[in-house]
Amino acid sequence: MTKIYHNPRCGKSRQTLKILEEKGEQIEIVEYLKNTPGREELLAIIKMLGITPLELVRKGESIFKENYKGKDLSDDQWIDTMLAHPILIERPIVIKNGRAAIGRPPESVLEVL
Repeated sequence: MTKIYHNPRCGKSRQTLKILEEKGEQIEIVEYLKNTPGREELLAIIKMLGITPLELVRKGESIFKENYKGKDLSDDQWIDTMLAHPILIERPIVIKNGRAAIGRPPESVLEVL
């Protein structure tokens, strides 16, 4: 089973989902704006991606620019920020067999399939 953390309003997320469908993947779609991952799940995703919490934050979002830009937060504080404002979680994220990739560009998820 391949899991995608998906925002249907995002073009990159839709393109990534299409790639998964074209590859014949069994897909579990998580609309993370409606079903935000919990703290442990978010930490596991970050670990699978091999990045810091800050690297998963969408810095182009207005909520980031208005409230967090230039702030020096701890990893735990960035996790709390993403849980409070899931729009700040980079998308899409694809997970398969304990490996994860961010679909930016969408083709980058092929490495985990």
